[in-house]
Amino acid sequence: MLDAKDTANLTHWDERVDMAAAFRWAARLDMHEAVANHFSLAVNEDGTRFLMNPNQRHFSRIKASELLLLDANDARAMEAPDAPDPTAWGLHASIHRLCPHARCVMHVHSIHATVLACLEDSSLPPIDQNCATFYGRHVVDDAYGGLAFEDEGKRCAALLTDPKVKVMIMGNHGVLVIGSSVADTFNRLYYFERAAETYIRALQTGRPLRVLSHEIAEKTAQELESYPGQGERHFTELKEILDHEGCDYAG
Repeated sequence: MLDAKDTANLTHWDERVDMAAAFRWAARLDMHEAVANHFSLAVNEDGTRFLMNPNQRHFSRIKASELLLLDANDARAMEAPDAPDPTAWGLHASIHRLCPHARCVMHVHSIHATVLACLEDSSLPPIDQNCATFYGRHVVDDAYGGLAFEDEGKRCAALLTDPKVKVMIMGNHGVLVIGSSVADTFNRLYYFERAAETYIRALQTGRPLRVLSHEIAEKTAQELESYPGQGERHFTELKEILDHEGCDYAG
């Protein structure tokens, strides 16, 4: 880890460390896409200033000190020598500008979520407890318009204005997850990928699905939403594993 003197000019250090840990674990869990895909985290009250991964940097190598600090209202960010990826700017800046409740945004092309996004019906039915987590809390974007430059980013952001919706299944593309913190969002991303895997594997059997009723699925979703501290504890454990291994993510 860096000494205090090394981090004196780096603001939002704790947030940077959490973000770097999330990138490292996304790579370990094979939820990355080489040097593509992006995570961002708002660091001011209205959500317009945010941290994001540098352009074309592999998730498995990202460090806390390398994260970009950007302003969603300052398009000059794309003119800087360390400008972010244009699609990252188009998608994440639009969401942070238009959806202030989306404090953290994680977009990946993880395998099972992307398989789900390629089905004619990309919704996730509540066939088990993990799937029920997202009952009534995900939206399907069925109007894919190409790479997520600014216009596409604005269109996607318009689908996330309901604070109850925390996951966007991006048809023909991947998945985007939002949350109140890095821990909250990464936990949701992890469980959505698990839920998508369960559903895809269940479909592969060719047998009828046992789908929960609306009443039980909604009850389960509400219970999981109010379950105390699970996301924070999950993420703390992940960081402790990295620390125990001597990982340089917090550098």
